Amino acid sequence: MQKEKSSQKPLFFYGFVIAFIGTLGIWASVPGQTMGVSTFTDPVKDALGLDRNTFSLAYTIGTITSSFLLGIAGKWFDKYGARKVATSAAVGLGIALFFSSQSQVVSAYIQQTTGINSWVIPFIIIIICFFLVRFTGQGVLTLASRNMIMLWFDQYRGTINAFSSIAVSLGFSISPLMINYLIEGNGWQKAWQILSVILLGIAGVIYLFYRDKPEIMNLKPDGNLAPRKTITKSDEERKQFTRTEALKTRAFWMYSSMMAFNAYFVTGMTFHIVSIFDSVGLSKEEAISIFVPMSIISVTTSFIFNALSDHVKLKNLLYIMIVGGIIVSLGLAFLSLPVGYYLLVFGSGLMGGLFAVLSSVTWPRFFGRKNLGAISGVSMQMIVFSSAIGPFLFSLSNEYSGSYSVVALSGLVGLVLIAVFSVKADNPQ
Repeated sequence: MQKEKSSQKPLFFYGFVIAFIGTLGIWASVPGQTMGVSTFTDPVKDALGLDRNTFSLAYTIGTITSSFLLGIAGKWFDKYGARKVATSAAVGLGIALFFSSQSQVVSAYIQQTTGINSWVIPFIIIIICFFLVRFTGQGVLTLASRNMIMLWFDQYRGTINAFSSIAVSLGFSISPLMINYLIEGNGWQKAWQILSVILLGIAGVIYLFYRDKPEIMNLKPDGNLAPRKTITKSDEERKQFTRTEALKTRAFWMYSSMMAFNAYFVTGMTFHIVSIFDSVGLSKEEAISIFVPMSIISVTTSFIFNALSDHVKLKNLLYIMIVGGIIVSLGLAFLSLPVGYYLLVFGSGLMGGLFAVLSSVTWPRFFGRKNLGAISGVSMQMIVFSSAIGPFLFSLSNEYSGSYSVVALSGLVGLVLIAVFSVKADNPQ
């Protein structure tokens, strides 16, 4: 006999556990993010005998290659669920980090076995390492964890994402210091191995606590939270777009393009931040210190606009993000002027804060939950691809023009185009 479902609302909504553990999953992707990888740049490139440009090229190739598979990863999310995909990604990232710790040993073994003493061998090995780390970390683990949180909430999606984004931002901001502490105390190889063990432990936590969607626990998005008025349809009223249908909308491409610009610009700037400041006569200390006020503005912006996103049109937030992109571009172009520093900090913080909002709440609101993985996977492809070419284009600007102003001003052209074409990028619902 089939058991009747209890009509009594649970006192505690499991979605809050999902929000906490999902945030932990996003934070665990740090070793695969630019900030996590860049901490290892100097010791690893020196150990492998590669110069900075060659090492950066390997990073670019590995990241671009990983972006091509993220569309497939999105389909995995829809087919197998967040629990299996995120657990596999965490295990994969742990294995990738351990393999990366052995990159010098593997390169030396291949060189000795083949008798080929060339930089090409460590170059290929580190490309493979970057591909694995970026695909599992920045790509799959982030996508699965973020999407799972969004599946568990509807009318409170922005509010929950506000708290999650703050935790992620704070975790990301202190992670480089923690990783650098591991490297200085244990060496780069041991540091990667320690992170590998931690990731395997987190994989176990993910497997125990992740749940694919509230319906499998006889719950609904938002659980027993009191319903409130919003400007959008409820989850039950929304059309469930397929991946093909979503890609035919202007909204998908405009929002994805702005998120991709953020990834391209921030990654390029972060990768070359010391060189950027040095080019205008500013010190390394001044360059590194920029991330503190930038993070404060980003966290504040993220919290405010995440909460507002439940009540306002997302296109308004998209235009604010575009304004942030314009401000940060002007700040980089005129960094030699006193006002340039403040424009760079404020614009970057504003744009980054809005990225945390739109990259999470846009897709389920616009296209529904059914094919969230496949749709957001395409957007993630664009984001990861853009993050890969950012450092390379910034480097070209400095090499051929002697400054970073060219790449900054050229970005304004793209931002203006996004702004123009976004006028009719309305919610497809």
